[in-house]
Order: sequence, then structure tokens, then C-alpha cells
Amino acid sequence: MIRCWRLDDGRQSLVLGSRNDHLAEVVYWGPRLPDDENLKTVYRANQIDVTGGMLDANPELSLCPEATRTFPGQPGLILRDGSGAPLLPKFCFASDETGENSIALTFRDATNGLTYTASYAINPRTHLIEALAVLDCESPMHLHWLSAPVFPAPQLADELIDFSGRWCGEFQMNRTPWSPGMRYRENRTGRTGHEHFPGLLLPCRGATNTAGEVYAFHYGWSGGHRMVAEELPDGRRQIQFGHAARVENNAKRRFETGTLYAVYSDDGINGCAVAFQRHLRDEIVDFPRPERPRPVHYNCWEAVYFDHNLPELKAIAEVAAGLGAERFVLDDGWFGNRDDDTRALSDWEVDPRKYPDGLGPLIDHVQALGMTFGIWFEPEMINPDSDIHRAHPEWALGAEDQILGRQQKALNMALPEVRDFLFDRVGKILDDHEIDYIKWDHNRVLPLPDAAQTRGSYELIDRLRAAYPATEIESCASGGGRIDFGILKRTHRVWLSDSNDAIERLRMQHNAAIFLPLAVTGSHVGPRVCHTSGRTLDIRIRAWVAAQRHMGFEMDPRELTEQEAQVLRDVTRWWKDNREWMFHADILRLDSPDPAVVAEQHLAQDGGRFVVFAGKQDTSQQIVPRPLRLTRLTRDAMYRVTLKNRGDAPDLSRGDPLLKSESMTVSGGYLMTHGLTLPWSFPATMWVVEGELV
Repeated sequence: MIRCWRLDDGRQSLVLGSRNDHLAEVVYWGPRLPDDENLKTVYRANQIDVTGGMLDANPELSLCPEATRTFPGQPGLILRDGSGAPLLPKFCFASDETGENSIALTFRDATNGLTYTASYAINPRTHLIEALAVLDCESPMHLHWLSAPVFPAPQLADELIDFSGRWCGEFQMNRTPWSPGMRYRENRTGRTGHEHFPGLLLPCRGATNTAGEVYAFHYGWSGGHRMVAEELPDGRRQIQFGHAARVENNAKRRFETGTLYAVYSDDGINGCAVAFQRHLRDEIVDFPRPERPRPVHYNCWEAVYFDHNLPELKAIAEVAAGLGAERFVLDDGWFGNRDDDTRALSDWEVDPRKYPDGLGPLIDHVQALGMTFGIWFEPEMINPDSDIHRAHPEWALGAEDQILGRQQKALNMALPEVRDFLFDRVGKILDDHEIDYIKWDHNRVLPLPDAAQTRGSYELIDRLRAAYPATEIESCASGGGRIDFGILKRTHRVWLSDSNDAIERLRMQHNAAIFLPLAVTGSHVGPRVCHTSGRTLDIRIRAWVAAQRHMGFEMDPRELTEQEAQVLRDVTRWWKDNREWMFHADILRLDSPDPAVVAEQHLAQDGGRFVVFAGKQDTSQQIVPRPLRLTRLTRDAMYRVTLKNRGDAPDLSRGDPLLKSESMTVSGGYLMTHGLTLPWSFPATMWVVEGELV
């Protein structure tokens, strides 16, 4: 007996099939199939041949591949019973539940008392598929590994693209050729991690940013993940994502994966990026005041560090407001006896030495300047040199002799008394002051992987969000160490990296845009001399790179010359003038013919306007710029195109390309086929091109 199910949107179809009550498998995923397609025929047509040296039939590449059915690859579930004995489950169909855009399939292993449910939902607006697996057990079980529902990988994909990184070097793309065997990535640090962002792209042969077929995945969980991309001996390929293995430290009756987000694109990597960006912004993030434009930030960290001085902070706030800042964020150092990073974490009370009259005078001053006020916390962490650690050493997670990170330990967020304490302390600061924003940091990896830690952190943030629904939260973890759709269900902005080096940011932002929209991606204008790279960069490149995302400043603004201040005011004013349409715009990665140029196009959702940022990170190999092709324009429509910052052309730009002296009106076909001819420029500069449908 064959059972089949399908999910569709305007772009793609997902077909699941099951024979003889076995676990279902994905038998088709790709371009939309006709409504009258015979799904049983699709199921049967998906079956591969058998020849010498093989079993007499091929085991299913099911939603949760079962070792007990002689599956030759990595199983989707590894489990032990309460006594520690290994189990080899064998599931049989129990029931299905279908909605307009959803399917839930339930399978039972009566012998072992297990119930497995795979749930799918497809969003017809954003095209993302959400997949989730749940395992229910009649008696407590020990879980080693549970994959989210397994997807097949396309045969025409010659390589995998996944993501690695480090502190101040997040979102680095890795390309690995497919070959027999397994690409295995596992993050066991207890947070999403700089090192292993949980994303995967599978471009089919010839695909680029702007064209071709691409399949993409993101695992929305903040506690560390495992990814398996495996080519079986028979040539079939599977993709598994789940929590990092062995992170459930206690026997339980119920286990649930994070949500696996998946999408098919026939429009290159950009088709996947637009789906992720729109889904995150429009379906996941819950902005407290969505009607309010995203405010320009000022963060004081790289201006004062721990040296808080009220008159100086007031003076800095005045200059920041004059530059265009709309929110002032007081960073680390305002509480306890926090004079450096070795003490006082968890002592969340205002330091009377630095603020003898409390935070009120600073907040009043900031608000009188027309800015709102935000504040830094690192609730999940504790210093051994703190009053709370001395009172409750048992609240710390891990062994007493553990290696510290930034002179701190993690609090055990699985303990209700820890969450209650943090809710009370953070809540008191929010109750006593008019604060509309929290920068929520997480500056070390965990001493041991534990899924309960992540669930506890989620519970605390959810509780605070319910109690203070008007307060926005930024997810920061030494920069980009906790960025995923799981934390963004609870927060509203991410700090992409602790690096404010505009050249490093240019590439990081470009790659992160495969998953993140402008609306949630913080980007700040750093100091003239970058504190993390030591590089000295012109204010123009620093300002324009910040203007590519949710703009802010993070330096001592008193260092600016009047010329630099005017450049920053001008770029900030431009960002404010454009932020409302750019909030909803799609960030499209352009296929730059020059490896030295990182270029992207922000296209309004109605297609009526765009802006191109073409950043030059290095010296070009050729002597003059190569034309830069745009994307997703209307071929027969006419666009007025203007080089916004033509005044930045250097003396060595001696020719007269049209955009250098005036606007031009050309067709979308011309812009997408020939492209923009830009003036010559030095490295570490940015051209900004505006376009409008005429």
C-alpha cells in the first residue's frame, strides 16, 4: 500500500510517500508540480534500481532513517532505554493530519513504546518550509541523537556551502565538494556559535547569486547543532540537522528538535536569501512597535569601556544626538563594582560610585536630547568574584575547576531559582527606569553542552518579554555567537560581530544577508582606528557600510573632525530618509566580476526603487572597473540611476563615465545584461548608486 502527501506554494512542491506503513520519505522536492500530478506514480518513479552487490531492495531514505531496516547511512534516531540498553526502533504508520499548508505524520513503535511525529508547514508568502520532529516515549529514555525530518539532497549539486567563523570573523563561507561519505559539522559549545552557523546551501551546477537552482537550510536553535550531509554508497544523499548529540543529560519521555527551515529557489542564492529575510522579518520577529522606524543607535562601549563618568557620558550623548543618534545604549560597567571584566557579573544593581544618584540623571539627559535609553546585561553569566557567586556557588554551571572564559562562568539556567533571581534583578532595573532596549550579551561558551541551558534561557527571555512587551532585546554573544531563528523568536536585533572594521564587516554582512534582513542586523560606525583590527579607515567607508544595515555609531564621537562629522551626519540623514522602504527591501547579492568588489542591491518590495552598495575591499587585478550587473529588475522598464556619492571620486579617476557627472535613464534589461559602469576607486571605498523606476 502506498500513501502520499504534498505541500505546495507558488514556487515549489514537497511530496512525501510511504509504502507498507513504513516511515515516509521525501520523494520529490523542487519546482511546483501540476495539481493533478499522480503522487503514487511520483513515489514509484522515485525508486532506484537494484543490481549486483546490493541488497534485494533499497532501504528507504526516510524522514528518520532506521538502522533496523538495514539503512546503510547515518540513522535519524539513536536512543537508549532507561537502563542504558541501545534500542533499534522500527516505526509503522499510525495517523496523519493535514491542513491547508501543513502536514503532521505520526508513526508508532509499539514494541518499544515510541511515537514519532514529523510536522511540516509551508508559508505561501515567504516560501519557507518549517519541519519539526517530536519523539514521545511511554517510559523515560536517554537520547543520543534525533534529527529534524530528513531531506534528500540534489544530485546536480557538486558542492555544499556551509558557514564557519571566529570572534570578529563571523559568517565565512566554505565550499566542500560532494563525495561518497559524510560532511559532518557539530557545534558543542552550548550556543549557536561563531564557528558553526547552522546554515547550508546546496547550489545545483552553474548556480550563482542571481540564477540557477539552489536548496537551502537553517536550523533554528540556539544551543549548538549537528549537521550531516551524506552521500550513501548507492549515490543517494541525505541532509540531517538536529541538536548537538548527547545534549539531553537526563532520561525523558519527550524530545523535540528545533525547527528546520528549508527552501528551494530557481533564482539562485538570492531566491533563498529573500525567503529567509522575509520569513524572519515578517513571520518570526515580533517587533514591539512595528510602526516605529528603526532608530539610529549610539553605543558607548568603544568610547568609554568600563570607565563610566557621568559628565563625560552626558557630553558624548550630546555629540551623538547631534550626529543623528536616536537611541543611547549604556554598555558594560554600570553595575556592582564592575571596573573590568573580572568581577561583578550577576550583581545587577547600579554602582553608586559611578552613579551616586542612580541612572536617572543620565536617562533624563539622554531623553532631553531626543533619544531613548538602552542598557547592557549579561544575565546568563556570573563572575566568581561577585556577591551572588559567593552567596550561591551552586548556581554556576559546570565543575568548580572549569576553565573560565572572560573570567566568568555560566549560570545554570535550568534551575528555576536562577531564572527567578534574574527575572527579579533585570525586572527591577526595567521597573525603576524608562528603558526601551536591552543589549543581551553571552560572552563565553558553556563548560558542557546541555539543551536544558538553552531552554532555560528561552524561558527567561520569554518571561521578560511577556512582562515588558515594549522593550526590545538585542542578541549579542561576543558579537555574532548567538544568531539563529530560535533566539530571534524572542529578540529583535543581532549584533553581527564585535568587529567594527568596515572592510571585515563588508564581507560578513554580505554573507549573513543570505539569512538576515536589514531590520535585525546591527551595524555601527566604529572609531577611526578600529579597536579589533588596528586598521585606520576613512569615515566614508565606515559610514556607508553601517548604512547597509540597521545603522548606529560606536566610538567616541568627540574624535571626529568637523569634516568627518559632516560626512557622518549626511550619511545618517540619508539612512533615515530611506530606512522605511529599506526595512522591507530584499537584500540581493550581486555576482561581481571583480573579486575585489563586494556588491549588493537593496530592492524595494514593489520594485520601484533600489540602492546598490559596491564596496571595494582590495586592489583590483584589472586597471579599470568591470561593469556590475544588477538583478530582479523589470527588463522593459526604464530606471533613473544616480551615483549618490560621485563627489568621492579620487583624482586618479580621470575619465568621464556618465554616472560620474549626471544621472542616466536606462532599461532594466541594460542594467541586468550590461550593468553599471562605475568610476575608478581606491581600495576601502564604497560606491552608492540609487535607482528609481520612471
